Amino acid sequence: MTEIKLEKCKIALDAMGGDYAPKHEILGAVAAMKEDNNFDLLLVGDKEKILKVAREENINIDERIIYHASQIIEMVDKPVDAIKSKPNSSLVIGARLVKEKKAHAFVSAGNTGAMMAASTLIMGRIEGVGRPTIGASFPTTSGNKKCTVFDAGASVDSKPQHLFEYAVLGTIFAKEMYGVQSPAIGLLNVGEEESKGNELTFAAQKLLKDSKLNFHGNVEGRDILKGTVDVVVCDGFVGNIILKFGESVLNLLKTRIRNFADKGLINKIKALVVKSVLKASLSDMDYQTHGGVPLLGVNGISIIGHGSSSPLAIKNMILRAKEMYDKNLIKKFEEALKTYAVTK
Repeated sequence: MTEIKLEKCKIALDAMGGDYAPKHEILGAVAAMKEDNNFDLLLVGDKEKILKVAREENINIDERIIYHASQIIEMVDKPVDAIKSKPNSSLVIGARLVKEKKAHAFVSAGNTGAMMAASTLIMGRIEGVGRPTIGASFPTTSGNKKCTVFDAGASVDSKPQHLFEYAVLGTIFAKEMYGVQSPAIGLLNVGEEESKGNELTFAAQKLLKDSKLNFHGNVEGRDILKGTVDVVVCDGFVGNIILKFGESVLNLLKTRIRNFADKGLINKIKALVVKSVLKASLSDMDYQTHGGVPLLGVNGISIIGHGSSSPLAIKNMILRAKEMYDKNLIKKFEEALKTYAVTK
């Protein structure tokens, strides 16, 4: 097999995306480059504000890497409308840099809906993808194994063909990013039996069974944390509910421990021990560890982060984009969509 030589990775960072922009973005970018300096960074945003933060933090920035953006898409803006009405926003310019091949990846902690819309409409979709998808990875009780749910909210009205595409993209993602040789795919359903489900799951099940994918069959919600399969596919409406529920678990645990500790000194001592153990054992559930989620199926690397992203989260978003580039995921997605075609 001929090895494809990649040029040096160029990552565009939305310096104005996020609640603490551009400070957290700049600090995160510096941290990323200290860990891996084998990529070129492009900062997209208000040039004066970027340079002001750089001076305050005693950071030297080559002005040539700054792409000035005079507009910002706010969190309250309607995604598609904002892309049309704010063509000079950092989010639109960043996506355009990928479209024009001036960058290989775009990273933003800005408006999630606008980031998905800009990535889809400006970068375009990979051939064979009807709907791009985002995945949410969960730790499992099966050792270090992760289970990733697709779709976690990119689209709320998925069709059977879209679920099949999520399974293909998820297979390559789990194989390349998590080292799973032959990722097992599960279709989220209300029961394991083939006779259970709705019109969407019945039709999707047939597509998955007739394909060359490693389809395990129907799985239930409890199978996600059990690690029964490597990839779970479902409608984005359901997937986003699972994601938001999962994100709330840590806060519940913290609150319960705090309430327990408030009941007395002995409880407080016990809580301190438990807190340290939980913090260490559940660290991989902290969004800052993985930074953001990739939008798969678009013609370029697109990483979407939390609006409240810390410098650590920004750093890890950038490094995830770099890892996806190093592993040539876009090309592998394109090839997989042909390889795992449904058998006629």
